[in-house]
Amino acid sequence: MQYFFWRRLLAVFSGFCLIISTWIVYPLPGYAYNNPDLLPGQPTPVVDLAKSLTDLQESKLVNELEQFETDTGWKLRILTQYDRTPGRAVINFWGLDDRSVMLVADTRGGNILSFSVGDAVYQLLPRTFWIELQTRFGNLYFVRERGEDEAILEAISTVKSCLKQGGCNVVPGLPKEQWILTLITSVIGGLICGFAAQPREEKQVIAWQWALIFSPLWGILFVAFGIGPVITRTSEWLPLVRNVSGFLIGALTAYLSPILSRPWSSN
Repeated sequence: MQYFFWRRLLAVFSGFCLIISTWIVYPLPGYAYNNPDLLPGQPTPVVDLAKSLTDLQESKLVNELEQFETDTGWKLRILTQYDRTPGRAVINFWGLDDRSVMLVADTRGGNILSFSVGDAVYQLLPRTFWIELQTRFGNLYFVRERGEDEAILEAISTVKSCLKQGGCNVVPGLPKEQWILTLITSVIGGLICGFAAQPREEKQVIAWQWALIFSPLWGILFVAFGIGPVITRTSEWLPLVRNVSGFLIGALTAYLSPILSRPWSSN
């Protein structure tokens, strides 16, 4: 028994020494993780190391970003990477400053988008804007349906439009998934309001007192989560009308539920 134990221990120790010797003899090249030589020799606002964009998309995007910087003074840069990255070398390559935004697309993570934002940009686009921008266009579902190139183009187009109009507190536009969530919260708010307003005394039509007591709950669901995200992200009336209708239908259904549940008496 001891013989097998020492033999196994010797095998483990030999394997450990073999791994250490491999690291020493064949060290991993540092440029695989941080190599300024990966950057092009000529100035360009787009460095597509991961080849996420087509040649036509990259050429058009370069012209748009250069013209945008000339017109507004805001510096927008895009870096795509996969297994190798130039690292902090991009700071000197692009001369990033307080009026700069760098979009980094890396498919190795759960969300492919990340942003490096200058201090002056935060005055127009707060941190919550960048979090929402990342989750909307960089999530795996959007990338799977639309592609990496569309995620990059949609995100940088949103940043450009918000900087042109003087800033945004939220990301413009109302995706279908987000609108469905606002509709659900509106309907739930209506159900709570309807249940609270059910009459509890004879000859009472609406229990206003109970509806007011529960108003913080159904008001937050309907106004803050149902109406607020819609009016701050789009000027279209249809989503707003649908949410208001959902609230009214939910409230009416909950209010009339005792009447509808009563058995009909025969003559």
